[in-house]
Amino acid sequence: MKRLKAYKFRLYPTEEQEIYFAKSFGCVRKVYNLMLDDRMKTYEETKNDPSKKMSFPTPAKYKKDFPFLKEVDSLALANAQLNLDKAYKNFFRDKTVGFPQFKSKKNPVQSYTTNNQNGTIALIDNKLIKIPKLKSLVRIKLHRQPQGLIKSATISRHASGKYYVSILCEEEIIEHPKTNSAIGIDLGITDFAILSDGQKIDNNKFTSKMAKKLKREQRKLSRRALLAKKKGINLFEAKNYQKQKRKVARLHEKVMNQRTDFLNKLSTEIIKNHDIICIEDLNIKGMLRNHKLAKSISDVSWSKFVTKLQYKADWYGREIIKIDKWFPSSQICSECGHTDGKKSLDIREWTCPICHTQHDRDINASINILTEGLRIQALA
Repeated sequence: MKRLKAYKFRLYPTEEQEIYFAKSFGCVRKVYNLMLDDRMKTYEETKNDPSKKMSFPTPAKYKKDFPFLKEVDSLALANAQLNLDKAYKNFFRDKTVGFPQFKSKKNPVQSYTTNNQNGTIALIDNKLIKIPKLKSLVRIKLHRQPQGLIKSATISRHASGKYYVSILCEEEIIEHPKTNSAIGIDLGITDFAILSDGQKIDNNKFTSKMAKKLKREQRKLSRRALLAKKKGINLFEAKNYQKQKRKVARLHEKVMNQRTDFLNKLSTEIIKNHDIICIEDLNIKGMLRNHKLAKSISDVSWSKFVTKLQYKADWYGREIIKIDKWFPSSQICSECGHTDGKKSLDIREWTCPICHTQHDRDINASINILTEGLRIQALA
């Protein structure tokens, strides 16, 4: 089956190429903000006068008033419109998403997306990439070979000063052979995941391991910001501040990369070895309101893990079964089915009063999640 798959690579642009990328980021941001502003005004007008029809402008409308928009890739501007359309649809479909916001040049990640038309995006000699509107080729670190047809490329600059390209390819993805195996997963904080086969996956606590170093470097950043303000220097022009800001961003990026690598490897391993994966449908947004646990929950990145499991399951012919968040997985004896009532978090082991089976709280919960998942599948 053909699927869209993205490959992310590091770019090493020249100074001239960096200037072009900066122009592209700025123009895409400008067009997005202009279109959003016009949409908000149009909405107010049509709301007060129902006889008026809502009509939204295209990026071409702004090129007369802002001629510098012609200097960048027109497809990048068109994609800004598509992104705004998507943001609007998401808002009206799900009010928890929030209304589209204006883009700021202060955002830590700046990016734009362009499309491949008749080879305008191409990899050359496994070390260079051709990008629309750029006369020269950009150096790329190609650590693996993308497969299939290149559809688009998203160029981004992170707060660390590093440039990346995400190449979206349409390729044939072959489903994994059947294993006739099912697994239940209980997500935790002390252990990242507890599997129904008794395996416990360690929570690496990437952020907390880096916390001491991050705290020290962030203090330096605050001091340099105060020093720049005392001297009356704009923070964008304060070289020492900007240098330290990039240093802090690199530390955050390192943590993010470590976490992403861990989640990718774990999700791939689970998908490879099991046909059915049963997991709790956690209300992570609600759980983050608990200030005592919010930092730990953010560090383990449950939502990212579930997202990775889901799209890999779709690719490779696996089935994800989500269990209701109110299912009392920790209260049921997985041996006899007796419900023993709610238990405080400090109780990690307990004995069933009916069948006298001794349980590890988390392993017992993951077995119950598996049992419930298989029951749901049988009813479907």
